[in-house]
Amino acid sequence: MYSSEDNPNAFALDSLEFFLVISQYFREALPLRLIFLLIACQRAGGRIELTQEEMAKVLDVSRQAVNEALQEIMTHGIVFKRPRGVYQFNPPYSYRIGELVRTMDGGKKYVRVEQDEVLNEVRRDTSLPDLVRFPSLDHLRRAVEEMRAERAERRTERKKARRAAEEPVDGLWELPGAAEEGMAQ
Repeated sequence: MYSSEDNPNAFALDSLEFFLVISQYFREALPLRLIFLLIACQRAGGRIELTQEEMAKVLDVSRQAVNEALQEIMTHGIVFKRPRGVYQFNPPYSYRIGELVRTMDGGKKYVRVEQDEVLNEVRRDTSLPDLVRFPSLDHLRRAVEEMRAERAERRTERKKARRAAEEPVDGLWELPGAAEEGMAQ
């Protein structure tokens, strides 16, 4: 259903490039599952009002597992911590523009928070790491390329080992089990 002025819908902006890079970088499922949960639960302005216990319950994992995955995600500047139980998505990666919220009197009100306002607020906050204040996926892209190079090197080593195992001994091909038969004679 499309929104109208009298019936607005909440919507989010998500970076497709962000999804591409994280799908290549994160090899374990939990960090990806956690990112998707955080995207789904974010409020207008990108705030995520979930405790680690709540995240763990939804994902059916231990709080310690959530903490470890969350720390990894935060290390890359994807999400950062606000006051207790509140996290913030870095605006360029995923951002909830607006939402329909219930008011104290039981009515409904559309809340809209502009992405550039939140981004400017984040950039001014010198208590946050530079990777949060000035986000870039370049470090994740480099890590993906390094992982690919390491995997290619391991594949090459395995191929060399297989070829070495298939080479003839003293110019003769040895049949499987022939060495044991020769030793038995």
